[in-house]
Amino acid sequence: MKEKIEFNQISAGLNQKFGETSFISWQESGFNFEKTAVTCFGFVYQGKIRLITESGREFNLDPGMYFCLSEPFRIISLGFSQGIIIAQNNYQGQFLLGGPVEEKGRYCYIDGCSDSLLIPPVFLGDPCFNMLYFPAKITQTLHTHPSLRAGLIIKGTGVCELEQKEYELKPGLFFLLYPEVLHGFRTTESEMQLVVFHPDSDFGPTNTNHPMINRTIVNGIPASAIEKIQTRF
Repeated sequence: MKEKIEFNQISAGLNQKFGETSFISWQESGFNFEKTAVTCFGFVYQGKIRLITESGREFNLDPGMYFCLSEPFRIISLGFSQGIIIAQNNYQGQFLLGGPVEEKGRYCYIDGCSDSLLIPPVFLGDPCFNMLYFPAKITQTLHTHPSLRAGLIIKGTGVCELEQKEYELKPGLFFLLYPEVLHGFRTTESEMQLVVFHPDSDFGPTNTNHPMINRTIVNGIPASAIEKIQTRF
């Protein structure tokens, strides 16, 4: 029987409900990504890199930085480097660079944990990329997710409890957690941080619900409530 969690493996073609999702790691020499009609969510785990896009833009990224790209690109290691790329097929995200990640999340999560939305969904339902923070000596309530979770432990140690088994979590370990699997994370003396990809969300703007249209007021009424003046694509 196939395990419902995988560690440090490259997988592709998963989660067909939301499109094909591929997971790639690079080490030392760098990496070339040549596919089109794909958006890549990347994270620099160790070392420094130069990110070169097909359109000719170049950016230097430090450890803890992340990116979202919807065009082919190259990664050149400036010395030794390691990182991960999560590629979502048939999705066009917006270009974004960010980081390094902060020490703690900005949003409340569960059981003392916190979360930051590093790369938000462009539209309601789109993929997103997050940072999770776990304090020392916490035990998460067992829970499930409706879609896969792909993540990388970036700091600290812990344990994942899954179907009466325990899996050790440590920095540099990549994991893939399958949908609807009952699990929970636990820490002892160490705090823990991880970055994690979601292929979907139930959060995000729509054409009739975003800050610009909501805060455009016509005779005391938000433009989001006046259908006849709303732009149609």
